[in-house]
Amino acid sequence: MAKLSVDDLKKFQEKAAGELNKEGRTDLLICGGTGCHATGSIKVIDITREEVKAKGLEDSVKVVETGCNGFCALGPIVVVHPEGVFYEKVKPEDVPELIESHLIKKTHLERLFYKDPVSKKRIARMDDIPFFHNQLPRALRNKGIIDPELIDDYIARDGYQGAAKALLEMEPEQIVEQMKISGMRGRGGAGFPTGLKWGFARQSQADIKYVLCNADEGDPGAFMDRSILEADPHAVLEGMLIAAKAIDSHQGYIYCRTEYPLAIRRLEIAIKQAKEHGLLGRDILGSGFDFDIEIYQGAGAFVCGEETALMRSIEGRRGMPRPRPPFPAHKGLWEKPTILNNVETFANVPQIMLKGGKWYASVGTETSKGTKVFAISGDVHNIGLVEVPMGTKLRELIYDVGGGIPKKRKFKAVQLGGPSGGCVPEQYLDTPVDFEEIAKVGAIMGSGGVIVMDDHTCMVDMARFFMDFIQDESCGKCTPCREGTRRLQEILVKICEGRGEPGDIPKMEQLSDVIKESALCGLGQTGPNPVLSTLRYFRDEYEAHIHHKKCPAKRCANLLEYEVDPELCTKCGLCFKACPTDAIIWKKKEVAVIEKEKCIKCLTCFEKCKFDAIF
Repeated sequence: MAKLSVDDLKKFQEKAAGELNKEGRTDLLICGGTGCHATGSIKVIDITREEVKAKGLEDSVKVVETGCNGFCALGPIVVVHPEGVFYEKVKPEDVPELIESHLIKKTHLERLFYKDPVSKKRIARMDDIPFFHNQLPRALRNKGIIDPELIDDYIARDGYQGAAKALLEMEPEQIVEQMKISGMRGRGGAGFPTGLKWGFARQSQADIKYVLCNADEGDPGAFMDRSILEADPHAVLEGMLIAAKAIDSHQGYIYCRTEYPLAIRRLEIAIKQAKEHGLLGRDILGSGFDFDIEIYQGAGAFVCGEETALMRSIEGRRGMPRPRPPFPAHKGLWEKPTILNNVETFANVPQIMLKGGKWYASVGTETSKGTKVFAISGDVHNIGLVEVPMGTKLRELIYDVGGGIPKKRKFKAVQLGGPSGGCVPEQYLDTPVDFEEIAKVGAIMGSGGVIVMDDHTCMVDMARFFMDFIQDESCGKCTPCREGTRRLQEILVKICEGRGEPGDIPKMEQLSDVIKESALCGLGQTGPNPVLSTLRYFRDEYEAHIHHKKCPAKRCANLLEYEVDPELCTKCGLCFKACPTDAIIWKKKEVAVIEKEKCIKCLTCFEKCKFDAIF
């Protein structure tokens, strides 16, 4: 295909928009993100296309495999456009009935509508579902709407218009200024002002400069970057192109972990399409500006999310952080000025250029502008990817968007900021989500992982889990992180096994302070956060483990008696049916009894008992 000029791009956009929203046509938008692939959406897509063809509907019905829809817990998802009807957990055997009822009989297949966990009512339209209704998609504005492997769909929704404006109508200083006006802060975790970072790199004098995208998402419970790349890869490419013009760079790299094969495949397709249309490469849109992008696949080391470690990895060296200064804006990749932003940050840039920094800054708080993408998981009804304005309260995020806690359990805490973040208890649920306010309650914004925990969660064991991860992922370069996190992990294991000692708590607090003050990079400096935040809010659980050898949440296997309370037992037999070793004796209308010599302490009976009758 011939390269596009700016006039060609506008005509292309008008034509593509007409095709994307073709009047009289019904689109079946089927989620094709990793989460829905895992639940069988590929088969659903294939059968849907076969059924549409068999029914002779090809001229009036289009089947589109989109990227991640966001509501990951309900896949496979089918959305009927333009009506906006939402069908959840669609199985291959449901497809013929869905097409017959919706497309031929013009009725709805109500049994596949979303069921609200609180009201128990079925909701037909996607926009009426609280999970979607309470969001403000900006970085995610194209999710579940376009075919991520078709550049025409992206261009139809103003794709590359922001880049055209930046390349042909703006000077680099004006691009940087708009980013400063927007108030955009890096969404990778640190929250450094994006415009300021670009300004430093712009001022650096060098023959070569680099633009890097950090897609090395490694936090447990985090899938924001992966989902954006799978649903809207061109938004990231366009954001990088604009950044390149701002700092006068001609080469970019996307550092994406190998565990994201679908994201990498769609990025490769997007880069190829952009080059074919003259939106990457030489003389982009006739502007005289050259820029190219390559994908570098990381091996999955968590520490490579740190910018200097990431750059070392691209250089072919072991991914280990280096001291700063010099900062990457002056000496980064191969000692050249470099800017690095994460996927979400770049996905916002095209809209900022197109609509202006003031438009972006109109949403959010005084110090944290715009929106934030979160991956909500754990003990919450609505697991998935969400985008809300900065300043949204944690309570709204968990209950209004997330749908609250399942099984009538009580909320206990929410982990923010990944393994290096902190646990926020119930009394701080009205904390606004922004960089400063979250830090005040002992957590960090991080890249956007939100793990909700109910009252069956042991906070000591949770701290141990995150410290296991941090210890495994420590690169080993500096002693405080390498040895200090190992020692914290050993103490936590000891406490969970019932071997805790009274001096363990002050020892962990002192050790945590030393690690925070002396570790080389952000991994070590924030590593003790899970320990410090759980000690701050749940010290009584630590004391119960140490002094009374009890786990209040009944999760630490070595601290349980494995007996049945006859006062609480309802004689239902659920524990008996679930026991894998036949260690439970039970008959109808009788209290269950656990034979300790057969019990393997697997905790299955605790999980099945709805009445807390086992202790």
